Amino acid sequence: MPFAMEQLVEIGNTRVLRCADEGGLLRVAGDANDFLGDAWAHSADMLAIPVTRLGPDFLNLSTRVAGEVFQKFVNYRMKCAIVGDISGALESSKALGDFVRETNKGNALWFVHDFDALRLKLASAA
Repeated sequence: MPFAMEQLVEIGNTRVLRCADEGGLLRVAGDANDFLGDAWAHSADMLAIPVTRLGPDFLNLSTRVAGEVFQKFVNYRMKCAIVGDISGALESSKALGDFVRETNKGNALWFVHDFDALRLKLASAA
C-alpha cells in the first residue's frame, strides 16, 4: 500500500521523517534543500526517502547526483535512508553495488528494502 503523507516516527532514540511515496523528486543537489527543510521542521534526525522520490538518473553514479545529494545531507548532519527495491539498478551497476555496500556499513546513509528493514537496522545500531 502506498505511503501517502509524511510521518514522524520514533525508532529507539532516532526521530525518522518517513517521506511520502509521492512528491518532489531528488533530481539535483538543490532538491535536497526541500527534504532537509521538512526534516528540520519536524525535528527529525533521519530522513527515510522512498525510491519513488528519486529522480530518473539518481542511481546512475556517473551523473554524480547521488553523491552531491548525500554530501549535502552529511554536511548538515542529516542521516538518510533510501527505502525500497533498487535491485534493477544494482544488477546493471557494479559501482552502485559497491557504493550501497560501503554506505550500509556506516551510520549516515543506508539503503534498505523496506521500512521494516530500517526499523531493524536502527534497533541493531542502538
